[in-house]
Amino acid sequence: MNAIVKVPRPSNEPIFSFASGTPERASLKAQLKKMLGETVEIPLIIGGKEVKTGNLADCRCPHDHNHLLAQYHKAGPEEIKMAVGEAKKAWKDWSEMDWVSRASVFLKAAELLATKYRDILNASTMLGQSKTPHQAEIDAACELIDFYRYNPYYMKQIYAEQPDSVGDSWNYVEYRALEGFVFAVTPFNFTSIAGNLPTSPAMMGNVVLWKPASSAVYSAYFCTQLWKEAGLPDGVINFIPGPGRYVGDPVLEKEDMAGVHFTGSTAVFQGMWKTIGGNIMNYRSYPRIVGETGGKDYVFVHASADLEITATALVRGAYEYQGQKCSAASRAYIPQSLWPALKERLVDQVKTIKMGDINDFSMFMGAVIDKAAYDSIVEYIDYAKSSSEAEIIVGGGYDDSKGYFIEPTVVLTTNPKFKLMEEEIFGPVLTIFSYPENEYAKTLQLCDTTSPYALTGSIFANDRKAIEVASKALRHSAGNFYINDKPTGAVVGQQPFGGARGSGTNDKAGSYLNLLRWVSARTIKENLNPPGDYRYPYMDED
Repeated sequence: MNAIVKVPRPSNEPIFSFASGTPERASLKAQLKKMLGETVEIPLIIGGKEVKTGNLADCRCPHDHNHLLAQYHKAGPEEIKMAVGEAKKAWKDWSEMDWVSRASVFLKAAELLATKYRDILNASTMLGQSKTPHQAEIDAACELIDFYRYNPYYMKQIYAEQPDSVGDSWNYVEYRALEGFVFAVTPFNFTSIAGNLPTSPAMMGNVVLWKPASSAVYSAYFCTQLWKEAGLPDGVINFIPGPGRYVGDPVLEKEDMAGVHFTGSTAVFQGMWKTIGGNIMNYRSYPRIVGETGGKDYVFVHASADLEITATALVRGAYEYQGQKCSAASRAYIPQSLWPALKERLVDQVKTIKMGDINDFSMFMGAVIDKAAYDSIVEYIDYAKSSSEAEIIVGGGYDDSKGYFIEPTVVLTTNPKFKLMEEEIFGPVLTIFSYPENEYAKTLQLCDTTSPYALTGSIFANDRKAIEVASKALRHSAGNFYINDKPTGAVVGQQPFGGARGSGTNDKAGSYLNLLRWVSARTIKENLNPPGDYRYPYMDED
C-alpha cells in the first residue's frame, strides 16, 4: 500500500443505561436467558484449531454456584509446546503484515463488539463474573471497544514518530515486533483487561499465548470468537486456559518468550519475574515485563469536603463490583470533625444497597468471584470483629449457601496501621481511620507510607490549598490520582491506567505508552552522498 492512511479519530463508546423500557434492556435479558439455558464446551484454541484435552473444569455463576455455564478444557505442557510452535509459524507473516491490515482487524472487532457481540460479552460477563448490567457494560462493552479504537490510533502515532534528517542523510525508525511470543496473563475482574492484554501486543505485530483467569474463562472464550470474526489470522493469539503451574511455568521456560503482559496479584507477578530472572540466560532476548498488580487504594478527606459527594464516592468506590477492582476504595482517612455526620450518611446509603442475583436488574451488588475469594474476605471481616482496635460500623454479614455473598462492610479502626488498612482485601470492605483535623499533613504522610501499593487514590476537599498540599504529599502514592472523585473508573484515552511500587510497572494501559513496550525499534540511516575518500579536511597540509 502506498497511502499514508489516517486512523479514525476515536471517541469513547456511549454507555447504555439499560433503563426500564429500553430496547437494550430487553435484548440483554433475552441473551441472559439464552445463555442460562445452555451449557457450553470450551476448547483450547491453538493455531486457529480447537483442541480438547479431556481435562475439564467448570465455569459456574458466582451468585448461583449450582448453575453450570460451561466446561473448559485445561492446557498442559504438551499443549503449551503446541501453542509455541503455532505462534512461531504465525510470527513472520503477522509481524511483517502492513500495519493498516493489523489495525483493521481491531477496528472491525470494535464495531462487532458495539453491535453483534455487545449482548454476548455483557451477558457472559454478568453470568460468569457476577457483574451488574452497568458494571458489565462499562467493562466488557465500552472499555474494550475503546481499547480497539484508541490503540490503532496510538499505533499510528508511534509509527509517525520519526527522527530528523539533515543534509545528505535520510533517517527513519522502524518499529518492529519482538522476536518471539508474548505471554498474556489476565485477571477475572475485567473482561476489558482480558480482551486488551493479548491484543495490544498483537496489534503491534506480536504473536501471543493467552492464559485467562480460570474464574473468567467463560467470557474470555467469546473474545476469541469476536477476534476470529474480525479476521485475526490463526496462531496470532493462542487461547490456553489452565492452572498457573501447568501453563505459566512451562511457558516461562521457552527460549522464544519475548514478553509478559500481566494483570493479577503481586505475589504471582513477583514469582514470574523471579522465574524470568532465573532463566535469563536461556532467552533469545531480554523479555519485556509489563504488569499491573493491585492496590490498597485510598480516599483522603479534608475538613472542607462536601459530605454528600464524599459519602456517595465512598459507596461507589468501595462496593461497585463487590470491591473486586484493583482501584477500589479500600481505606479512607476522615477528619474527626466530619466523621459523625459522614458516618450517618455512609451508613444510610450502605443500608439501602441491594445484593443478590444479577439477573435481577435492581441489584447494586452481586457475589464475589469464587470460594477462595469468599474465604479470604471473610477472614478479614472476622479478624476485624475480633479485634479491640476495630469496630464494624455497618455490614459484616456473609453467606455462601447459594452464591458467594458478602455484605458491603464498613470497618472503623483506631490504628492507622491496622491490618485492614495495609493489606489488599479485594472485596466489599472499606476500613476507615478518623484523624485529628489539625494533623492533616501528618496523616497525609501516614497515608503515603502505610501501604506497599501505589495504584489509585483520591482527595476530597473544597479548599484548593488543601488539594495542592495533598497532591504533592501523595505524588508517588498513586499512578491514578483523583480530585473530588472516587478512585475507580479510569477511561481509555482520558485516564491512562497503572501504578508503581507494589502495584506494577505503570506502563499505562489505554495510552501509547503501553504499546511502546511491544515494539523493538530499528534506526535506519541512508547516506545520500557517501564519501569517496577516508581523509578529513583537517589532515591537509598548511
